[in-house]
Amino acid sequence: MKVLLLNGSPHEKGCTYTALSEAAKELNREGIETEILYVGGDDVHGCMGCGACGKLGKCRFENDKVNEAVAKMRESDGLIVGSPVHYASASGAITSFLDRFFYCGSSAAVHKPAAAVVSARRAGTTAALDQLNKYFMISQMPVVSSQYWNMVHGQCPEDVEKDEEGMQIMRVLGRNMAWMLRCIEAGRAAGVAVPEPEPEKKRTNFIR
Repeated sequence: MKVLLLNGSPHEKGCTYTALSEAAKELNREGIETEILYVGGDDVHGCMGCGACGKLGKCRFENDKVNEAVAKMRESDGLIVGSPVHYASASGAITSFLDRFFYCGSSAAVHKPAAAVVSARRAGTTAALDQLNKYFMISQMPVVSSQYWNMVHGQCPEDVEKDEEGMQIMRVLGRNMAWMLRCIEAGRAAGVAVPEPEPEKKRTNFIR
């Protein structure tokens, strides 16, 4: 089993990476393979809503790692998305990245457990978490929780390492993700199938 972790911080080895690494270490201890994919340093194009991905089977923009991440997600069993807090929101890079990742590749993620992790110097964390969790909820992904909201605090990685509660939250998150993956695997082995989709997806406009 494998979990893909997306690092949406502009700082490759900063506070967000420190949090993701702590969760990844716990997953590794539980026998789960991990990969941290750094995407926060790319020039990420926003989604144009062009629909080309429906014809191409991938996003038409190739200047960043969106298509690479979708391919990796198809081979992974779970997802953790990490972001710093910018103006009480997830970073602009990870927001644009996830808009396209899920628009063109949600089929790679459906029914796979997911979690969001955020880092902040002080505040805005719960708003950013709420934003990120919405990507999972619209994509039929079970959301993995910890013993508190998935956040760490600090101005630099050394500060985050001193955030004992935050680091513990990351370790608990890693163990909870491993547990859910094993539950899904056991269910699959016992013949429990994923829910059957309805034949037609309904779309209701507010104004007719």
